[in-house]
Amino acid sequence: MAMNSFFPMPINAMGTAVFQKPISASPYSATVSRGCSTPVQSRKQTMGIFCRKHIIWSTRCQLGHNGRSIANTAMHGKHCQHERWNATSGHAFGSEPEIIHSRSAWECIQNVYDVFYRFTRPHTMMGTAIGIISVSLLAVESRSDLSLPFLSGLLKALVPALFMNVYIVGLNQLYDVEIDKVNKPNLPLASGEYSVEMSILIIGACAFMSFAMGWMVGSWPLFLALFISFLLGTAYSIDVPFLRWKRFAMVAAMCILAVRAVIVQLAFFLHMQTFVFGRPAVFSRSLIFATAFMSFFSVVIALFKDIPDIDGDRIFGIKSFSVRLGQKRVFWMCIYLLLMAYGTAIVLGATSSCTWSKLVTVLGHGALASTLWHRAQSIDFNTKVSIASFYMFIWKLFYAEYLLIPLVR
Repeated sequence: MAMNSFFPMPINAMGTAVFQKPISASPYSATVSRGCSTPVQSRKQTMGIFCRKHIIWSTRCQLGHNGRSIANTAMHGKHCQHERWNATSGHAFGSEPEIIHSRSAWECIQNVYDVFYRFTRPHTMMGTAIGIISVSLLAVESRSDLSLPFLSGLLKALVPALFMNVYIVGLNQLYDVEIDKVNKPNLPLASGEYSVEMSILIIGACAFMSFAMGWMVGSWPLFLALFISFLLGTAYSIDVPFLRWKRFAMVAAMCILAVRAVIVQLAFFLHMQTFVFGRPAVFSRSLIFATAFMSFFSVVIALFKDIPDIDGDRIFGIKSFSVRLGQKRVFWMCIYLLLMAYGTAIVLGATSSCTWSKLVTVLGHGALASTLWHRAQSIDFNTKVSIASFYMFIWKLFYAEYLLIPLVR
């Protein structure tokens, strides 16, 4: 006889045996206490549905299907025995176990996705993707260029670049676990949802996939972009002598500027221009503007990202500009740098010979500058939530700029 058939059956006040469906062991619960106590729960409390299932089953045996009292339950003994037989033999009560199993599997998949999603730092992934797409469009000279070869060349650059992005942000989390417990406790490594071994496996696989795909594509601008990003991302985070450049504010800013402003603009443009379209390398007005503007923006991101993290950086000796100069000074420095960049873009747009480009560039950058200034007036330096929210707003401006760049002519 199966082990789970020996669970004791409690007796109610009238001496009637109450048949309860035993709770079998599951990979989600290590211990179950008497009756229908809540099993050990995961982060998402997925096992709560098993307890609810048990309560529903017991209630149906006690009250019957028509709401009869416990005293009348004996009249339905055959029904309850049938239910108990199904439970102890492992068969389903109706279709509930199948539904519950399906829900549990779906919730497990959602949980795995949620943890990995947070590990990838999605705002940086989106910035990389939008940036590469925008710069690739700068190589388009006519409608006929928007073809299958263009789409294929774009995907061949985009996918390995996103793998490299995961490697860089994952490596940073790996060496910042203690700092992130203070600054970003919701990240998977800091919260304990990922182990060090799991993180090493993920970032190692992503680095391998990035280089393997870049090599198979055969585009030297693309492979060099991946390789230089790998070197700078590693030097930025890894804690070995002469490296971990994030400890030094100026060097850290230069790393981010090199990747976000120079490599993304020049390397991926050359990938499309020379490798996909087979044209000679020509640095257009739009490309020069994109590189110059994103240099300003990359410095702003490099400075601003440390404003919400000042507590952990101060504790662990990271001498960021926010630690050295204070949050307010760095914040307004970032605002004025962006306003300067927007002003330059408006002047440049006004000198364009293309009417539609002139309108889009002037009005678009004017609207972004106005939105930035208005939002900056409402910042509350006393709450970390307000500062972190403004940082994500800066990233939204970053995305918006890449939507305007292909229209600058």
